[in-house]
Amino acid sequence: MSDFLLSVFSSCWPLRHPTVFLLSLKRWAWLPALLLVLSAVPFAAQAQILDDSTKVLYGARTTRIIREDDVLHDRTEGRIIDTTLVDFPQTRNWYHDSTFFQDLGHVGTASRPLLWRTNTQLGTRLGRNAFDRYARDPATIPYYDSKSPYTFFRFIQGGNGEQVFELSYTRSINKNASVGLAYERFAANKIYTTNSRDGLVEHTNFLLFARFQSTDGRYRALFNYNNVRHNAAEPGGIRYQPAVSNNGTEVRPADSTPEDLFGYSEELPRLTTASNLEHRDGMRLAQTYRLLGRGLTAYHIVDWRRQFNRFRDTQLPTITATDTVYTRLYPERRYSQTATDDRAELQQVENTLGVTGHSETVEYRLYARQRNASLSTGQLTGNPGTIVELLPSEKYNNTFVGGTAAFRYKIFAVETAAEYKFFDEYMLRGSAKLGPLTGEVLSTSYSPTLTQQQFNGNHYRWGSDYDATTQVFRGANNFANTKVQQLTVRLDQTLGVQRLQASVEFANITSLVFYDESGRPAQSGRTLPLLTVSARHRFNVGNFFFDNQAYVTRGGDVAELRIPGLIANSKAYYQGYVFKRALFGQIGAEVYYQSTWQPYDYNLSTQQFYVQNHFTAGNYAIADVFLAGDIRTVGFFLKMAYVNQGLGRDGYFPTPYYTGLPRRFQLGIRWQFFD
Repeated sequence: MSDFLLSVFSSCWPLRHPTVFLLSLKRWAWLPALLLVLSAVPFAAQAQILDDSTKVLYGARTTRIIREDDVLHDRTEGRIIDTTLVDFPQTRNWYHDSTFFQDLGHVGTASRPLLWRTNTQLGTRLGRNAFDRYARDPATIPYYDSKSPYTFFRFIQGGNGEQVFELSYTRSINKNASVGLAYERFAANKIYTTNSRDGLVEHTNFLLFARFQSTDGRYRALFNYNNVRHNAAEPGGIRYQPAVSNNGTEVRPADSTPEDLFGYSEELPRLTTASNLEHRDGMRLAQTYRLLGRGLTAYHIVDWRRQFNRFRDTQLPTITATDTVYTRLYPERRYSQTATDDRAELQQVENTLGVTGHSETVEYRLYARQRNASLSTGQLTGNPGTIVELLPSEKYNNTFVGGTAAFRYKIFAVETAAEYKFFDEYMLRGSAKLGPLTGEVLSTSYSPTLTQQQFNGNHYRWGSDYDATTQVFRGANNFANTKVQQLTVRLDQTLGVQRLQASVEFANITSLVFYDESGRPAQSGRTLPLLTVSARHRFNVGNFFFDNQAYVTRGGDVAELRIPGLIANSKAYYQGYVFKRALFGQIGAEVYYQSTWQPYDYNLSTQQFYVQNHFTAGNYAIADVFLAGDIRTVGFFLKMAYVNQGLGRDGYFPTPYYTGLPRRFQLGIRWQFFD
């Protein structure tokens, strides 16, 4: 099976990256071999796919997904694997967060959520989240009760070097244990270059996971090791080009407005040697033990994580006093005039100990958590290649207590959750549900991130003076906690073939810490009211299906906060069986719309998005047409993305001076094996 998948991967690999592929294959050469060894192990209880009548015994309905949250809630039956085609062609669903994001216009680039998200993670946080969208969360990784070996293969290729590859394998050792591993790769090529093979992004992720439970079901354990490497070249956006003449004849006029920058491969980047590198490593072990049946279960979670960020530019551009573009990128040169190499590394270990229990109507959880973290930073100074750690590691110790409680009876339910960090942060949440209506209140007070409190690099510095005599940090940003009070009302109603989901969310945000126009952290001195109204309507008329959703935001166009006033997405498709029900197919179109706004700009060296007032992105729509099909366990799609390019305008800007991708063809295949 592994050799077959490797041959499929090799045949599908585009000829754009033969060198990168060989290096990547060499680096991970042991992976197919390990998959083959696992698949060939002669387990005594090896699953049989067919019975005497050649009837399929195992498949999508017998392979169950189990997550950590299921184990903590004592849901042992698991969930059926999703084999539907509905979201497969949509680009947002290729990653580990499928919500709406602002990015730099390409696969794997820095991104941030478009809509407001109230932070509920208390305590020490690094605050380098530009690549969160592409990394797995160790707390939500799927485990499998597969009964038979299960292999998942996914490959997606786009015309501008967009590439997604995923291969995972799992099998049950016996009915109480399973083990598996997964490998995924995201990649993209540069847009602003004459060489379409120049790499822009390469993301790799290796995951090892295992599940175990005792024969009597009293003890359960979940373990995973996660390794992420993300390398992104940073073009710094598009730069305006002067007029080009040939023998006195103007061949190309000078660029003067953003509308002149939709030449894609004809455009030039501001930077050519800048890059961001992010490494994430983590191990997580969750264990539960029933003390008194389902009414009292003890649990323990240990979670170790490491995040390393590095920004590097080996050839800093020459900047004049009037060059406002480059002064926004590199406002200072504190340690080196020719090169930058800024580094930051956070390591943390978190231990959670608690008890949980549930009955048919009542559920509860109580816990205590200890988090120990350390942050170290370093910069390039003087001679190239010399890294000097200017600041010693700073230690952080956080202690939390918290719990949840829920009561459910027929169509009525009440849920509460609370967490407190000694002695200055808290999160309180409560919700009540009656039939299709849900009301929720949320109140939280959380500290700024470590990056907001202190940063020490070649181009920026704040709150990072170290007193060697007293061994304490001086000048750290003395920001108050951000406080949010939020009220949400939701409706989720299904009537026949129609489903309506709607919500109204009102938030009061006090003392928000944000990055201002200079790219430095600042704190709002006022309360910001924010209203978000959303609706999603899905229905079908025969074999024609429609899915429409929209988000309207008011209060998101202030100095401290930027959110588009309207985000909408509509999809219509026809689906049905063809070829005597041998193939299930869909054909349709999808349109994404975003209103005019002043998007966040992106700071390369700090990996932060910050508010700006010098660039307005016009409203735009992106239309895609697609054909998708499913033949038993094989799914595929063919898509023409941005088919409406040139109708009204030649492109769009998701971020100032970063264009979105032009019209292109995309294809994808998804293959699941249950043997």
